[in-house]
This record gives sequence, C-alpha cells and structure tokens, in this order.
Amino acid sequence: MRLIKTKAELIDALSSVHENIALVPTMGALHEGHLSLVSAARAENDLVVASIFVNPLQFADLGDCDDYRNYPRTLEADAQLLESAGVDIIFAPDIEEMYPQGTPEIWVRTGEMGAQLEGASRPGHFDGVATVVAKLFSLVRPHRAYFGQKDAQQLAVIKRMVHDLDLRVDIRAVP
Repeated sequence: MRLIKTKAELIDALSSVHENIALVPTMGALHEGHLSLVSAARAENDLVVASIFVNPLQFADLGDCDDYRNYPRTLEADAQLLESAGVDIIFAPDIEEMYPQGTPEIWVRTGEMGAQLEGASRPGHFDGVATVVAKLFSLVRPHRAYFGQKDAQQLAVIKRMVHDLDLRVDIRAVP
C-alpha cells in the first residue's frame, strides 16, 4: 500500500498503470460501509485507489463551520483499515493541494437535483461533492468508482454528472 499526498505523485504513480483502476472516494473516518465499497472494488479491479479528503466545498460556508472543523480526521487508523482491505494507493491530499488557489472559480453545478431533498437543507452541498468527485475522476482516471447506495441522492447526482459530462467511468452502487 502506498500513501500519496500530492496530485503530481498520484499522477506519476498511475502513469504506467494499464490495468483496471477502481476509485473509492471517502472523507475518512472509515466504517464497515466504506470497507464494503473497497471489497467490491478489490473483487472487480486490478488496482484500487481510495481517497481520503475532507472537502470544505460540501460544508456550510465553504467549511467555515463547526461541522467541517469537527469532522473526524483519523488518517493513520483509516490507512491501516484500507491497507488490510487490500487498497493499493491511498490519496490523502490536504486542502492546499486540492485547491491551491483557494475556493475554485469553476464548479460542477448540480441544479435541481442538488437542491432537493437533503440538498434543500444543505445548499451547495452536492455542488461541492460533484466538484471534488470530478477532480478525483480527472486525477485518478478510474475505470470504475464505488459509492454506497445508502447515500442515494449523492449516488444519483454522481451518476447524472457522469452522464451529462460524458465522463468515462462506470459508477458502481454498493449496498
């Protein structure tokens, strides 16, 4: 297992990979649900990348809130769990690595899909999710990406983003 913290190092590590690549995007603080995603990815792919990034864009006030500040950050424990589950690469960048110029100017907008249900009480949340997931897809270039069915609205938004933007990644929904 390899722990990578920079985009350049990630791109370099994946540059010669020609096998099927899986991505399991997470914000860390891992639990059994995350491990089921990894298990599904491991069963269907040659190389499994898991990301751990607490994305401020999907929190209120772009992360200037207690929910973001208090979100559990357990990288060492998460890395141990992911290694034991068979992850090949963990991508765990910091905020400055993902957003070197601060809050991005260009975002993925999720429209009405992101403004309903959970999005109604969390304005901008799904725009933040879609933006960071699009960045991860661009960096990792996975063949498949794994998301939990429990987060049904997030799953629907990601599937629609992939469809609408013609992204070449197969979205796998895992119970």
